[in-house]
Amino acid sequence: MAGAASLVLILAACGGGSGNNGTIAAPSAPVANVAAPNGGDWTTTVSETERGFLMGNPSAPVKLVEYASITCPHCKDFTKAGSEPLKAGYVKTGKVSWEYRNFVLNPLDVAATLVARCQGPDTFFPFVEQLYATQADWVGKFNSIDEKKLQSLGALPQQEQFTQLVQLSGLEDFFKAHGVPADRVQACLADQGALAELLKIRDRGANEDKVDGTPNFFLNGERQEGVYDWPGLEAKLREHLR
Repeated sequence: MAGAASLVLILAACGGGSGNNGTIAAPSAPVANVAAPNGGDWTTTVSETERGFLMGNPSAPVKLVEYASITCPHCKDFTKAGSEPLKAGYVKTGKVSWEYRNFVLNPLDVAATLVARCQGPDTFFPFVEQLYATQADWVGKFNSIDEKKLQSLGALPQQEQFTQLVQLSGLEDFFKAHGVPADRVQACLADQGALAELLKIRDRGANEDKVDGTPNFFLNGERQEGVYDWPGLEAKLREHLR
C-alpha cells in the first residue's frame, strides 16, 4: 500500500508547501469564551472525527486542523513549544477546537500511529506528546539499523515488517511502559481496516487539502500559508479571535 511499502525513513518530507482547501471568513468581532459542560475543562473533551481526533468544543467558532507526522522533527518542535499554550490559552476557553490528523510519511510512522490511534480518543493526545518527547530515541534507534537488515525487513509480510520496526526502534518498550501490552500492540498492527483508514486520511489530505509536508495548519478551512511553528500559528489564532 502507498506509504507502507518502502523502508526508507523520509524525514525530508517534513515542512509545508502551498495551497488551501477553501476558506471560511474569520469572525469580525471579539470571540467570547464558551463554558465547558458541567463546569468542566474543554481540553479533557476529546472525540474521534472522520479524519482524526478533536480536542475541545466541537462547535468552537475557530476550528484548527493540524496535519502532522509522528516522525517529523518539525512537528515535534511545534508540539514542544505550542501544545501547552494552545491548550491553556485557546482550547480551554471553548473558542478554539484542535483536530489532529495523522499524515504518515513512512512505515515506522505508520506502525507508531496505528498503535497510538487504536487506544482511542482518551489517550491519543498524551500518546502523541510522549512520542514526540522521545522521538530522538526511537527514531535514532531506527536510523542505526544497517542497510542489510533493512533490506531483509523489506522482504517480510507487511504486519511482520511493522512488528520488527516497533521492536527495533524500541517502541514496543515505549508502549509497554505506557500501559499497552505486547498482545495489544500486535492487535493494533494487524488491524487492516485501521491501516486502510490511516492511508485514506493521508490520501485525502494530499489530494483534497493539498498537504505536501508537515506540519500544516488550517483555520476554519483556510490553509495558513507559511505557518509551521507556534509563534506563527498563535498570531493567526489571535487574528481569528479579534
